[in-house]
Order: sequence, then structure tokens, then C-alpha cells
Amino acid sequence: MNGFAWAEFAAGLGWSAAAALTVLLGTFAVALRKGLHRIVDVAWGLGFTAVALVSYAVSADSGDPGRRVLVTVLTAVWGVRLAVHIGRRGAGHGEDPRYERMLAKAPGSRNLYALRMVYLLQGALVWLVSLPVQAAGYVTGPMSGFAWAGGALWAVGMVFEAVGDAQLARFKADPAARGRIMDRGLWRYTRHPNYFGDFCVWWGLFLLTCDALGAAAVSVVSPVVMTLLLTKGSGKRLLEQHMAGRPGYTEYVARTSGFFPWPPRR
Repeated sequence: MNGFAWAEFAAGLGWSAAAALTVLLGTFAVALRKGLHRIVDVAWGLGFTAVALVSYAVSADSGDPGRRVLVTVLTAVWGVRLAVHIGRRGAGHGEDPRYERMLAKAPGSRNLYALRMVYLLQGALVWLVSLPVQAAGYVTGPMSGFAWAGGALWAVGMVFEAVGDAQLARFKADPAARGRIMDRGLWRYTRHPNYFGDFCVWWGLFLLTCDALGAAAVSVVSPVVMTLLLTKGSGKRLLEQHMAGRPGYTEYVARTSGFFPWPPRR
């Protein structure tokens, strides 16, 4: 096993928290000007990108240069693509119904409630989930099979996430598809190719830390939390509740895997 620069990693945690907080507070300021809190979803990917770039800068001379570059590039590519996709998807639309429902229950100022319950909470999640991105920069020694397997798993996740999003966007843009359930392409094999892709991306980034036991120990919470968010939290569970009443959705659920890709059931 390789070494892990514990002291330097601990010192860098504050810088990564500051990076996440800066992105989310900046987004909050923009949201106040626009009167639209849905733009916080764009900040999710940008927050991880900022943490990756800051972690790369502050981990200089602490970890393996190749691993530092790799984890930064992989995180930034994932984060920027996601931000661009969400930004395009939401362009020209009003407030997200999720935030409308949440803010309707706000005790007092809606904006201060949004700051506490959306922006600051999301900033904390970005910091927590990005622990592998931060820790990987402090792993000494060359990359082993764990790291290369992590890069391969990240690539699988990016394909599922990007291709799944593109296929769904084309489907929604087709007037003939109105009222129908998307069950083509990757969506034929899993009801959530984008969420499965996210799952692979974060377990892949975690594998980049597994050359050092200490780095893996402080990072494993990240893919576990992301998996729970995707499957039990704000991802799959809420989306399927929203889709449940649509014509044909029950049949789609009966024949299509709920998460991991698998041939359709007859």
C-alpha cells in the first residue's frame, strides 16, 4: 500500500470547504437577482469542479502527480458536463416545482429558508461527497490496478450518464413522443441510466484512493452517500413517485431493471 499525507490532507479540508461554499453562495446571489432558485442545480457540478481544482492546487508536492492530474480532470469533466446539461435543460423555464413546494412551507423569509435548506446543505454535501477527490491528491506512490480500474469505471459511468441524458433530451424534443414513456436506447435496460452512471462515476473516483488505506477509509463515505441519494433520496425514489401515474409506466417498471442495466423482462 502507498502512503497518505494525513496532515496535508487535513489542512486542505478547509480550502475545499471554502471552494464549495463560494460556488453555492455565488449561486445564491445570482438566484436572488433572477428570482429563480432552480439554478442551484447547475451549481452541483460546478461545486465539485471547484473543489477538484482547489484540491489540486493545495496538494502540490504532497501526492503522486499523475493521480492528482487524473482525479482533477475526471471530476472537472463530469462536473462541467453535468452543469451544462442541467443549464440547457432548465433554460427558459420557471421555478422548479420541487423548490416551489419546499419554499411554500418556509417559516419566515423564503430566501433565507432556501439559503439554509438548499444552498448551504448542498454545499455541505458537495464537500462530503468530494472526499475521494480531495484525498486522492495526497496518496503517495504510483497508481496501481485500483486506480486504473477506477478510471475505467468512471468512463462507464460517464457514457451511461451522458448518453442517457442525450437520449432523453431527444425523446422529449420529439412531438410524437408526448405522453409516452421513454424506453429506448439505454432506457430499455435501466429506468435510470443517468443515475446508474453517477453511481459508477463516484465509485470509480473512490477507487483512485484505494492505493492507500487511510485515503480509502476517509473517502468511502462518499460513494455510499451518493448511492443512497441516487436510490433512496432525491434521485430514483422521488422521480418514480412523480412518474407513477403516467400511462404505460407500470408496464415499463415491470419489464425494465430499476437501476443496474439488464435485458428487459418478457
